[in-house]
Amino acid sequence: MFDKLSISSTTERILTKSLDESITVGEANHLMSLNGSELYPLLATADFLRHQIVGDDVTFINNCNINFTNICTVRCGFCAFGRDADDPDAYILNDSQILGKAERAVANGAREFTLMGGVLPDADIDYYEHLLTILKDAHPDVAIHGFSPTMIRDACFVSGMDVAEGFERLKDAGLDTLPGTAAEILTDRSREIICPEKVSVAEWVDIIKTAQEVGIPGSATIMYGHVETLEERVEHIDIIRQIQQDTGGFTEFIPMTFMHEYSPIFLEGQSNLGATGTQDLKLYAVSRLMLRDLIPNIQVSWVKMGFRFAQVVLTAGANDLGGTLGGDELSEASGAPDGVEASIETLSRMVKDLGRNPIERNSKYTEFYQIE
Repeated sequence: MFDKLSISSTTERILTKSLDESITVGEANHLMSLNGSELYPLLATADFLRHQIVGDDVTFINNCNINFTNICTVRCGFCAFGRDADDPDAYILNDSQILGKAERAVANGAREFTLMGGVLPDADIDYYEHLLTILKDAHPDVAIHGFSPTMIRDACFVSGMDVAEGFERLKDAGLDTLPGTAAEILTDRSREIICPEKVSVAEWVDIIKTAQEVGIPGSATIMYGHVETLEERVEHIDIIRQIQQDTGGFTEFIPMTFMHEYSPIFLEGQSNLGATGTQDLKLYAVSRLMLRDLIPNIQVSWVKMGFRFAQVVLTAGANDLGGTLGGDELSEASGAPDGVEASIETLSRMVKDLGRNPIERNSKYTEFYQIE
């Protein structure tokens, strides 16, 4: 496969091996440092594996983000969304406002509500249970993808219960899947810089495993392009891989490139923020080679990358375009390049232009719907 390409013997050996088995951390670190003409065979290998594992379907979901509050006690260095309670721009949506957003989304064909917000100081499990109940009572057939490990941990503490009990109650109230948020980068060195008040790596892993043991699957994410090293990116993917080997509870892996322009750490003078385009491509390709069919669905965040580059990343091992979103205030606050809402038609056009098949899906990748 690589006979006529200008690549080193080490790169050729790793890429050849990756056609049959997942690569090691050391091999992934080597691939993360590739440049020049060696980049192309890496991308081609990842795209070949994508085709072998999931075929030529590109999936996405018709969904709606419901960001119920921007008040947050956990002030992360990368976040331009959170506000203090006394900030004039702070808000908490009431039941009527939440249901109004949901109603408009359902009228537009939404199959999922993504329920997310800041970490409220006094929120308990009863509060999150209430949010789930009002949505499920009104729209029982729409899946709810909601909350974060940090939010659940803090709510369980306020409620005086362990995390497993908290997840049991939320599952009974209608929580279908758990977002991979609060993962950010799974190394304590970087977390101490960008999100010291959030859960530690060990806490995040424990909470995620607990959710999956209770029967709530969900996403795995990585946010990269801030203060982490290339080796830490690989370390993060390997942690996700180890969890999936233990539980099988991840439905998808979502690399999220850091949008730094409005972030506190950028405004305070931190330099060299933001991944380059080739770093984006390498991370997706290496993710495919590390995860293979263990997590078959690798998602491109078009809201972070813009429509054009997201389409390019579909040639680097990815097979999913996320959702239509229906408004994502978190990404909007960070400067989403192409807005925070897409139509089924827009996403379908991107896919068809690659010669692939656009397919609408549900939250758990268990039901698929043909698009005319």
